[in-house]
Amino acid sequence: MFPLRDHNPSNCTPYVVYLLITANVLAYVMYAGLSSDPRALMQFYQAYAIIPAEIVGGENASSLFTSAFIHGGLMHLGGNMLFLWIFGDNLEDEMGHLPFLAFYLACGLGAGVIHVLAAPTSQVPTIGASGAIAGVMGGYLLLFPKARVDILLILIVFFRVITVPASLMLGLWLVLQIFGGFGSNPNEGGVAYWAHAGGFAVGLVLALPLWIIRGGPRYWRQTAGSPPNPKTEYTYSVTRVPRLPRKKKHPVRTHPGPWGK
Repeated sequence: MFPLRDHNPSNCTPYVVYLLITANVLAYVMYAGLSSDPRALMQFYQAYAIIPAEIVGGENASSLFTSAFIHGGLMHLGGNMLFLWIFGDNLEDEMGHLPFLAFYLACGLGAGVIHVLAAPTSQVPTIGASGAIAGVMGGYLLLFPKARVDILLILIVFFRVITVPASLMLGLWLVLQIFGGFGSNPNEGGVAYWAHAGGFAVGLVLALPLWIIRGGPRYWRQTAGSPPNPKTEYTYSVTRVPRLPRKKKHPVRTHPGPWGK
């Protein structure tokens, strides 16, 4: 499942979301050229990526922040920024600009710490904003469980855009991270599942005070778990791609004539 957009407009301009996306893109542009030099790229990762064994040894603690602005490629960067764009603006609207920025950085920090605890002896560099964005997803789930999200469903050769509640999409995503965490070895690299699940939990916990201020369970009853703003309605138009006429099939004769006609 790949989210495309939510039906949850915000009442303010999400300046912090714009700032974070810009910072991540500019950071990627600055070091993208190192991909042609593996040695220089590894030195860059050692300076700015999370290496759990070093942090446990009291070194390079700043990487818990800098790693959240480093990505392994355009697909990694684009996917993370799409998630931030979809779910971040509504939390910024609810929290305010500076509190949301502090929330985002705290989620990234918490996700990094949980990753270190899950693999304290690992020498594998870990990068990406996924942990911080997972925290945004956790806060979104708490405040807007019934917000509608359009997702692209891909099943081998089957492609379909469907609309589901945020609780279904985000809950399933979290379950997949937990199963991935139990099914993989964090010391061997790959996807940092526990950073994702940990960031999600940190975001949910940090959003609890706001949820309680809004009324807690009463807030859910007042909004039925849906966004407080009017839902955005999207319309889908028929594709303009021309259809090619099918070739007419010739009738099959079961008893041909003497000349095969």
